[in-house]
Amino acid sequence: MQELHEGSKAPPNVPATDLMASSPTVVADLTDEHYLDPANFEWPLLRSEQQTEVGVDSVVAAPPDGIPQSVDAEPVIGPTGRPWPDLPTPPPLTEHGPALIIAMCNQKGGVGKTTTTINLGAALAELGRHVLLVDFDPQGSLSVGLGVNPHTLSVSIYNLLLSRDTSIDDVINQTNVPGLDILPSNIDLSAAEIQLVSEVAREQTLVRLLEAVRSRYDVILIDCAPSLGLLTINALTAADRVIMPLECEFFALRGIALLTDTIAKVQDRLNPSLEILGILGTMYDPRTLHSREVLERVVEAFGEQVFHTVIRRTVKFPETTVAGEPITTYAPTSPGAEAHRSLAREVLARCRVV
Repeated sequence: MQELHEGSKAPPNVPATDLMASSPTVVADLTDEHYLDPANFEWPLLRSEQQTEVGVDSVVAAPPDGIPQSVDAEPVIGPTGRPWPDLPTPPPLTEHGPALIIAMCNQKGGVGKTTTTINLGAALAELGRHVLLVDFDPQGSLSVGLGVNPHTLSVSIYNLLLSRDTSIDDVINQTNVPGLDILPSNIDLSAAEIQLVSEVAREQTLVRLLEAVRSRYDVILIDCAPSLGLLTINALTAADRVIMPLECEFFALRGIALLTDTIAKVQDRLNPSLEILGILGTMYDPRTLHSREVLERVVEAFGEQVFHTVIRRTVKFPETTVAGEPITTYAPTSPGAEAHRSLAREVLARCRVV
């Protein structure tokens, strides 16, 4: 008995067995500390009879009286430092159109506009949405990323902008992703910015083209050029919402203020219904202090305008460009694919397109 319960000695001339049988407190003490079988003892009320029905997820370590307590589950904190919202999968649509037009815009290059446009479009298509991707960058990166060779195009979006003889149906190409189409471009588009200067209502050229197919699609995503020139102004004029991809790096952070000024001017003069859908953190590396600090400063400055979803840096994105397909089909179970599926649900939730 002394080995089992140090510091407690039986009184003189009293056998230890008699002491244990006559002292329920000693029995309880031994049972709790040394895991003896409680079935060997008579209890006035078994612990199993004291327990109440509680959810498994809300049970914490039992307090001293042995009764589990139900507590509120703590919210999950996302990479932006805010509680992660509930982003349910939207129900399928019974009919399609008119499309919500979203411009992917940032005058700084290399922040992930094209990659986000491709993969967000594919993730929206997975949710049953009909999506049109508009390559409005003369570099044609969006077209290349979906397996279209810009050098072999007989007609492109350039012909639509400057020729009345070209139909938009002649330019739209289907992709390997069901429900995802593309309006490709090539280097010819760089000449359109100069030639559109003399056109009447040159800022509304793109919106007039998209109105012809708006009823066919649920979402139209415009991949803008890395500038604030006439092409980007056309995209902002045609758009209902704008997403600003932001590389989690200091130089990209500086350009957001200039971009928001440009958006404000477009709202005042050309497109009063234009709204900022959100700022999307891209190329985020949680291992570096710089990425975490930049994302923290963006959240402090813009608050709820920052998407909860953050796109992390991964080698899979360059590989998808070579493969000519989105990450949702190239590596469907990768963290990058799941991040864009989460972004698609968050975009639809913010737009209330459910």
